[in-house]
Amino acid sequence: MLKIISANLNGIRSASKKGFFDWMDKQSADFVCVQELKAQAADMTPDFLRPHNFHGHFHYAEKKGYSGVGVYSRYEPDAVTIGFGCDEFDAEGRYVQCDFGKLSVISVYCPSGSSSEERQQAKFRFMDVFMPHLQKLRACGQEVVICGDWNIAHKEIDLKNWKSNQKNSGFLPEERAWMSRVLGETGWVDVYRALHPETTGEAYTWWSNRGQAWANNVGWRIDYHVSTPDIAAKASAASIYKEERFSDHAPLTVEYNGASAFLTAK
Repeated sequence: MLKIISANLNGIRSASKKGFFDWMDKQSADFVCVQELKAQAADMTPDFLRPHNFHGHFHYAEKKGYSGVGVYSRYEPDAVTIGFGCDEFDAEGRYVQCDFGKLSVISVYCPSGSSSEERQQAKFRFMDVFMPHLQKLRACGQEVVICGDWNIAHKEIDLKNWKSNQKNSGFLPEERAWMSRVLGETGWVDVYRALHPETTGEAYTWWSNRGQAWANNVGWRIDYHVSTPDIAAKASAASIYKEERFSDHAPLTVEYNGASAFLTAK
């Protein structure tokens, strides 16, 4: 079995102080994909770089205290790709891909457009350039698991207040249609939804820090495992950990039975 975790940390230093790495050590995970490091290489202590003997590979944003992603693995990867080939968004530290045999594990942090119209337009540009990359990945012959914060709730079931959010970033018609393309004609699988097609409130992975969103479970499901069909079919369990709070997101864990064979396959 392979156990893969996706977690938006909203700052690696903050999450560490809140016990994330102690929790991570107890999970028996093979891979942990993290987003929003909000740190540069100089900020990364040995405990951040190789916690509990994990191998760590990271993509840092040029802007300090912003974005950044990483993949922790029990195994040394055959190859590591930093960025996906777009100068604008590679400067923001949004993509790390680690290859292990026939398996590729990717940590991605898609832009948010909620802060301004300028950032929403940047998000649309990201969607335009990331789609061809997703298509190329889908056709590359690897089994791929893309973990991360996609900053899009796909369907009405994926957020508490869908009616009042239809004109807000993260649930715009254009964003939802793009996600439908990713999970439709492009052939990727939303692994959590494949296992839990009707789950609502228990499926949320992010809660605004405003008001009483966490206390009232006014959440959004914007963190995903998006996988190629063969490894997605091996997913046997998915869970969202809410007993402790490491950030404004909750870690999403998926177990893939029989998927370890992909690590050594060519």
